[in-house]
Amino acid sequence: MRRPLRPLLAAAVAVVLAVTTAGCSSSDSVADQYADGSTKNYIAGDGTVVEIPPANRGEAVTFSSTTELGEPLESTDYDGDVMVVNFWYAACPPCRAEAPDLEALHQQYKDQGVSFIGVNVRDQASTAVTFAEKFGVTYPSAIDITDSAMQLAFAGQVPPNAVPTTIVVDREGRTAARVTGRAEKSILESLITTVLDETP
Repeated sequence: MRRPLRPLLAAAVAVVLAVTTAGCSSSDSVADQYADGSTKNYIAGDGTVVEIPPANRGEAVTFSSTTELGEPLESTDYDGDVMVVNFWYAACPPCRAEAPDLEALHQQYKDQGVSFIGVNVRDQASTAVTFAEKFGVTYPSAIDITDSAMQLAFAGQVPPNAVPTTIVVDREGRTAARVTGRAEKSILESLITTVLDETP
């Protein structure tokens, strides 16, 4: 004897709602922004820092993309380097605010085996070029609007779930730290130094 379909559907919906609610607690500032009806058109982080001890890091991140200048960008180009990967787009206010600090740190560490990479999650290449010229950014940015390949590559232990997000990658290509939201210069500097000081 077949059971009525409607009660079964109602029960299934209740289970899904329960799981969804459990995953988006009121303490999750990113989730709260989805619910507050804001019209700012981006989900901002709150500067939260996550650090992963070397023993707990996952597999090496591999990626293949194209920069705003149409040049190939491959993870293998950065083998042995510490990488600082910043997810951004031009109209994002905290992205604009942190750009000078990111460039300053790039200049400070570029001769110490630290490579900076931007990942533009929303703009066309021409917009990214204009942004770089305006803010004096000299490191490359991947244009990630077609297939989100860069975002997917980093969607592991600590995904870039807000804009901006900055991820520090160790010499083995593994995610070592993440800053969700604007990266304060002193904090990011400390994270870079910590990873640089690790024994290869």
